Amino acid sequence: MITLCMDTSHVWLAAALIRDGELLAGIQKECWKRQSEELIPTLDGMLKGAGLKPADIDRIVITEGPGSYTGVRIAMTAAKVFCALRNIPLYTISTLDLYAGNDTCRVVMDARGKRVYTAAYEDGRIIEPQSVRTVEELQEADENLPVIGDGRLIGKADCVPDIPAKFLQTEKRWKKAENVHLVVPEYLKPSEAYLIKK
Repeated sequence: MITLCMDTSHVWLAAALIRDGELLAGIQKECWKRQSEELIPTLDGMLKGAGLKPADIDRIVITEGPGSYTGVRIAMTAAKVFCALRNIPLYTISTLDLYAGNDTCRVVMDARGKRVYTAAYEDGRIIEPQSVRTVEELQEADENLPVIGDGRLIGKADCVPDIPAKFLQTEKRWKKAENVHLVVPEYLKPSEAYLIKK
């Protein structure tokens, strides 16, 4: 079984091809506000490099958010169209869950307006639910969990996750969509908040 995985929810464009529990190919590049232009050429190049065609894809996995208001929709729209046309299953995973993988960590993603999307994990199991918190709240918490993502926002080092590898790690947590047309982004906050400038 060939699985195509995509994430365009944050600053990276990430994609992976998985065959029967093995990572065949993975691409991850910083691509802020260019994912829509680069997604299809990137996928085409990855498929060709693996000796595969679009018709070989048996299912697709995407992140459902939280993340960039537009970014989350890019991979989601491409996946929904492809799955509907080919009548193949679509799976989703939370962006924060994906970035955590099987680690013990806190995932932090910029939510703009001096806020972050965040959740805490122990060996990949969620121990603090996903939420939007202020940068100040997390700075004051002064916890010892390693940070994955935009650590600089809370006074720690950034840690870029290996997104293609994380897709493979989290396969048991993918959620199958019963109806691809009903899959919608998860933002954890109203879309108007994206209009707030830093």
